[in-house]
Amino acid sequence: MSEEKEQIATHISINADENDGLGSPKSGPPRSTTGWDGKLRLEKKLELANPEALSDPEYSDEENVIPGEVIDADEGIFAAFLDGGLFSNDAWRTDLLDDYPTNTEEIDCVHSRISSIESLHLERFKSVVRLCLRQNAITEIEGLSVLANTLEELDLYDNLIAHIRGLDELTNLKSLDLSFNKIKHIKKVNHLKELTDLYFVQNKISTIDGLSGLQNLRNLELAANRIREIQNLETLEGLEELWLGKNKITNISGLESLKKLKILSIQSNRIREIAGLDGLANLEELYISHNAITSLSGLDDVPKLRVLDISNNQIPSLQGLKHLTQLEEVWASYNKIGDFTEVERELADKKNLTTVYFEGNPLQLKNPTLYRNKVRLALPQRLFGSREYKGQWEFLGAKFGRMGGIGSLVPKTQAALGIREVCNMSYIALSNVFGYHVMSSSHGVLTTYMKRKGA
Repeated sequence: MSEEKEQIATHISINADENDGLGSPKSGPPRSTTGWDGKLRLEKKLELANPEALSDPEYSDEENVIPGEVIDADEGIFAAFLDGGLFSNDAWRTDLLDDYPTNTEEIDCVHSRISSIESLHLERFKSVVRLCLRQNAITEIEGLSVLANTLEELDLYDNLIAHIRGLDELTNLKSLDLSFNKIKHIKKVNHLKELTDLYFVQNKISTIDGLSGLQNLRNLELAANRIREIQNLETLEGLEELWLGKNKITNISGLESLKKLKILSIQSNRIREIAGLDGLANLEELYISHNAITSLSGLDDVPKLRVLDISNNQIPSLQGLKHLTQLEEVWASYNKIGDFTEVERELADKKNLTTVYFEGNPLQLKNPTLYRNKVRLALPQRLFGSREYKGQWEFLGAKFGRMGGIGSLVPKTQAALGIREVCNMSYIALSNVFGYHVMSSSHGVLTTYMKRKGA
């Protein structure tokens, strides 16, 4: 009996060693059959790199080290450290404006990863007229009051600005570009009485508001937003250019008081008829392509019209153009026009007409090889298709939908591409060629900014 108890005790002892007493396996690393737990153990020992230092109290590492370059402390970083901004995006930068003389009139910092205007320390510049901070990471308009006495042009295109603040003292501003930001409401700009050009292209604006009092405004660009109705423009009596392409507008209205309006762009909207142009006797250019228009009626009150873009609509007839004697350009590609006789009847008497486009219409698709000859017969004195356009790069803004300034095009691109090649390119191809925000859905972003910059 005692032998049996001893065997049972031994069995229990073995189980207790393999378990924790509660029936679960003991924790710990798995071991091989030899008992190795997989850890590499090395003998602990210390080796001195310079044992002579122990025996020679006069020994110095400095005598045996190659001297390095002496680097002065960066004052900007030190100041950032004191201000608690050591780890901000701009803290470790060299001075971006170090090369600008203090009496400079223009500052351009494009695509420079600037997140704070204040970090530029603009107070040292006393004569800045134009400040361009395009394509940065700016979230707040701040630190500009130091330029209030001189600043006339502020370009903050393509940043991360959601709210309009910090403009209270900039009463000398003539041009303000806040395109390609995250702005939902137009606010705190109506005190800028000297403004002539205002850009809010590609934002999140749904209502036109906050512009009363801008009596000197000549150019307003609100393309590529979420606007459904043209409204609150009554006080802008001096307005000459209005760009509303790529919105959600269903009808043309609210323009009656804009007696000086010369250019109206309302491309890529949801318009079904041309109406609401009453009182626009000075209108010279109308861009209304990429809509759902089926008729050219409604142009009776715009006798000075020189440029008409009705491309990409559902128009079957040119009837309605007879009285427009000042026409110079008619862009009517991709409609439903099928009769050359009508083209001749409506356009043959236009003495100033130099450019016509009917590509993509039945009259061209029926017999593409004879298309050019037929147009020449119908309009013998007119140019079309591959014409050498005077000021061709200025024209592109109208052709592809004016949506905010993009700056100068690459000169080599201008030299390599003729106007016909450019006009025939797809929007995607244009985006690849110009390498900027040329695309926004079906619209380009080429604008009169090129004109202003001499592109």
